[in-house]
Amino acid sequence: MFGPQIPTVTVPEISDDTYLLDVREDDEWAAGHAPGAHHLPMMELPARLAEVPTDRDVAVICRSGGRSAQVVAYLMRNGWEQVRNVEGGMGEWASTGRPVIGADGQPGQVR
Repeated sequence: MFGPQIPTVTVPEISDDTYLLDVREDDEWAAGHAPGAHHLPMMELPARLAEVPTDRDVAVICRSGGRSAQVVAYLMRNGWEQVRNVEGGMGEWASTGRPVIGADGQPGQVR
């Protein structure tokens, strides 16, 4: 009735070899992001779809999980199978003690 179930992953379940895709806007990314994450704003996804790997686990993250859930649904409709939404987004990432860095490489904050 409400569409397909969006698969999720918790922050502790994300391994170092997972492709972490941050779909927040430029200013949010600059304020603070996960080291090693790949930045691709949600609205640019259709034009840059080829940048998202299909041969490994992809965890999609935003600030709280709403936008990333939409991106996961979009990717699934376009053939991605190993894609998950990060529960709680960057807020949860930071609250579990995972590092957050700003665009300047210094400690950042989630916006």
